[in-house]
Amino acid sequence: MNFLSLIESKREGKRLAPEEIQNFIREFTAGSIPDYQMAAMLMAIYFRGLDAAETRALTLAMRDSGDFLKSPKDPRPLVDKHSTGGIGDKVSLPLAPLLACLGFRVPMISGRGLGITGGTLDKLDSVPGFKTLLPVEQIIAQVQKIGCVICGQTGKMVPADKKIYALRDASGTVPSIPLIVASILSKKLAENLDAMILDVKFGCAAFMHSKMEARKLARAMVALANDCGVNTRAVLTGMDAPLGRAAGNWLEVKESVACLENRTDGLPLDDLRLLVVTCAAHLLAQTRKAKNFDAARKMAEECLNSGAPRKKFDQMLRAQGADMEAFYKKLDSTVLVGRELKASRSGFVSRCDARIIGEVIRDLGGGRLEKDSAIDYDVGVDGMMKPGERVEKNSILARVYAASRAEAHLAIDRLQSAFEISNGKPKAPPLVAEVILR
Repeated sequence: MNFLSLIESKREGKRLAPEEIQNFIREFTAGSIPDYQMAAMLMAIYFRGLDAAETRALTLAMRDSGDFLKSPKDPRPLVDKHSTGGIGDKVSLPLAPLLACLGFRVPMISGRGLGITGGTLDKLDSVPGFKTLLPVEQIIAQVQKIGCVICGQTGKMVPADKKIYALRDASGTVPSIPLIVASILSKKLAENLDAMILDVKFGCAAFMHSKMEARKLARAMVALANDCGVNTRAVLTGMDAPLGRAAGNWLEVKESVACLENRTDGLPLDDLRLLVVTCAAHLLAQTRKAKNFDAARKMAEECLNSGAPRKKFDQMLRAQGADMEAFYKKLDSTVLVGRELKASRSGFVSRCDARIIGEVIRDLGGGRLEKDSAIDYDVGVDGMMKPGERVEKNSILARVYAASRAEAHLAIDRLQSAFEISNGKPKAPPLVAEVILR
């Protein structure tokens, strides 16, 4: 194969044949194509794009570059959820055990964060002893026995994506819809799912800043996933404000436990619970375990209220090596310096800027600037008041947890710019702005 001629063809805007894409993905995975040539191809794709047939060929070639999850036959549908990422987005943690209790099998293959966007595996790494890297055999066995797993992809699952993503990150080609679609769906299709729900975020702290961009990405993923035999829907959700009231790896685990225990700490039920229930309801409707979406939502709410998903969460933690005594001790303690941000006046919160909050947490050590950066799992922000909520002068807008008093003080100073208070109550947009069915 003359890979240079394929680069030139795509540079000129020509269409690549499926077999050409399959061949170069296979050869790149095997090490026969150098990184600099693949980076040139990625840049050509970034500028020229891929049509639907090319995107499908790339996705399937990447999926087929490694191992699949081959689960035994079972009446419980195999389902999963994927989010494009945001600040405080911890939905996967309570959703996986909820889905298991609703009669699904959930082989949730997740990732780590980069920059200000948190990763599900980083959150779970804050749990003492919890193992996120599991062999394929354990993933399948745990899903069969318990109903859910949250772990990283094995070294042999979709290796092409690992290599290509590293090059995209280094070559400035991450924001390409065909490359995003192929990266996300190649991993999910390797799970051999029956159904999937996608959470595509837009806003100041999302990868897609506008709803129009998010809609375009969602439609591309939904169309291709359905074409490949996975019943898929997408919800478009806002990410101008953080999801939930906590952001930071361990603090998000604590909030997930509170969600599973239906605790609100005296505050109104928030967007975290709403989105967890919404994702579960869509999967119930997609797999016809409920007659319609309203019935599905009621089923999901009742199951979450029952307490069974909370017990299932502990089962999953134990199965993946968590030290449960240390976990419960950590839930009841605070090891870092905490400092409160207080409202300068009475009124309504009109802004809680997710990007600023994410940047503060990253700079406290809770996020990565590079893939190999060490992170502090315990830093973060919690107790956040959200847009539309009433606050009184000197009431708490948020709490910061940092490794030192000096860092906490600096973080509070920066957080002040994330919040605005108005005299009138602002009109809050719906959390789920749109549902993409096909």
